[in-house]
Amino acid sequence: MRFSVNSELEYNLNSPATFLFALRCLETGDQTIISESLVTTPEVNIEEFHIISGMNRFSRIRTRNPGSISISYRAEIELSTKRVDVSSLIGGGTAELNPEGIPFLFPSRYCQSDRLRRQANAMFGHLTSPHSIASCVSDWIYENIAYVSGSSDETSSAVDTLEQRQGVCRDFAHLGIAMCRALNVPARYATVYAYQLCPQDFHACFEIFIGGWWYLFDPTRLAPLNGFVRIATGRDAADAAVCTIFGDPQLTRSTVSCELEQSQTSFTPVTRDSLVNSGQAIALL
Repeated sequence: MRFSVNSELEYNLNSPATFLFALRCLETGDQTIISESLVTTPEVNIEEFHIISGMNRFSRIRTRNPGSISISYRAEIELSTKRVDVSSLIGGGTAELNPEGIPFLFPSRYCQSDRLRRQANAMFGHLTSPHSIASCVSDWIYENIAYVSGSSDETSSAVDTLEQRQGVCRDFAHLGIAMCRALNVPARYATVYAYQLCPQDFHACFEIFIGGWWYLFDPTRLAPLNGFVRIATGRDAADAAVCTIFGDPQLTRSTVSCELEQSQTSFTPVTRDSLVNSGQAIALL
């Protein structure tokens, strides 16, 4: 499927500031960038670079003068979806784990898996396969954590979400990651543009690592899984934030969209329920 994504951010500047944006989509084996542009108004220098194992694409912008600045990103993305039978997903344990997955076993700033190990074992310790663990964790979050806009902030962690029983997509993803890592399942955070998300915004989900592939989960169930266009991945939101700011600019406008490209005539949503019914999972490179 081919998608058109767009994000526009505008800031008011009172003093010099430096922005680190993660707006540009990832380039992977299952996600191809057909075209893209990133522009600012007024025009300023944009420094592009990769971090986090060379995968995430960041843009650094330095501003000196007061006033306003807007950043606009547009891209056309070709997205393929690989579906595999869950019965084939057999984890080999940490002794055989591909080194790519090892960093995603450890606790991180927002995913304190070491503090949740007792709860995770009590709730999900009877499960044996990595996929069944992640699937049950995701279902439990959907059923027990309330999605409440504005209920958390940039300091909220997985522990906070479990205690308060509410959060947004970022918090749902962090809790899923922490629970999986507590049970020795490598898990990472992903920021995405999401087709049919309402209202449109940046979205967050999590992925687990089995046998060299990443498998997608979204405890919010707010959008079809085959409409996720990945922007950045990492240990948690600290690695994959859409914007990290050094200074005190104020965000005055934010617009995000993800739509089917006009040439596409149909879209069959892949959801948690359709995957469960077919005994399949979505695999990502």
